[in-house]
Amino acid sequence: MSSAAPATLSLRVAEARSLNPLIRLFRLRAADGAALPAYTAGAHIRVEVTLADGGKDWRHYSLVNFAAQGDATDAPAEYVIAVRKEDDGRGGSRFMHERLAEGDTVTVEAPKNDFPLHDGPGGTVLLAGGIGITPLASMAARRRAEGLPVRLHYAGRSRELMAFLPELQALLGDDLHVHADAEQGRAFDIGALLDGFPPGDRLYVCGPKVMLDAVLAQTQARGWTHDRVHFELFTTPVVEEGDHAFEVELAQSGRRFTVPADQSILDCLIEHGCDPMFDCKRGECGVCATPVIDGEIDHRDYVLTAREKAEGNVMQICISRAKGQKLTLDI
Repeated sequence: MSSAAPATLSLRVAEARSLNPLIRLFRLRAADGAALPAYTAGAHIRVEVTLADGGKDWRHYSLVNFAAQGDATDAPAEYVIAVRKEDDGRGGSRFMHERLAEGDTVTVEAPKNDFPLHDGPGGTVLLAGGIGITPLASMAARRRAEGLPVRLHYAGRSRELMAFLPELQALLGDDLHVHADAEQGRAFDIGALLDGFPPGDRLYVCGPKVMLDAVLAQTQARGWTHDRVHFELFTTPVVEEGDHAFEVELAQSGRRFTVPADQSILDCLIEHGCDPMFDCKRGECGVCATPVIDGEIDHRDYVLTAREKAEGNVMQICISRAKGQKLTLDI
């Protein structure tokens, strides 16, 4: 389970409407109209959803704010989230799109921020891919409220599938740079952005794995230090080509489980009654780090350094897998 059990809130869906064929917006409020717990730019809530098999689970959605006032999120009247429909997922987004309606009540965890803005000199450059715009919109509003420099690069397949363009234009004006693949005839040029990057600025990235992987590869190739690049991955792990089932042995108890090709080690352990520590389930936070006694690890996380991965004695069980047929974990 997570390292701490956050407080939960029972909120009413005050509004639910489609922004485009893929994205649906929700406004969540307390039933009695009371102010909700404060949050900071980059924060998220977790919403309890019902999956296709009838089971319950939690989904992480960033909080959206466009108000450029310093106290806008200190005692908010509502939480605003936007959900992208994932037809190939386990059913969480389908529940949000197809079954959650205005007037319904939903259980959420109080806001948490794993993707905060940092203080200090230099400007802020935001790079959003698709639904990754949600935490970055709040960051842009915060920087505007502080009177500090900020630029937002927003990339998507087409303007019709990109949420919040009017709100972002009103907030940022010339500091908003929109790239639609359908108009440009090509994908967003990450290299061009980095080549013109001011030396003291920080980059915040939120979007699909392919964007994040490209940004990290190109910033590392340019010798950027880790404190200049901040990120959040806005997709859940997917089955990759070549993924296979393998055995996991828990050294301290001797228990053994088979991890299917389409399941993580973490979810397999939970299914069998184990209680491992975890949080993000995307290989970003490091909470589920687990010592490995034997076996070759297929590292897929964004936490461990290249040296730690090469040493092969710890892994993030929420996302990384076995290259071979068996792993022995020191738990």
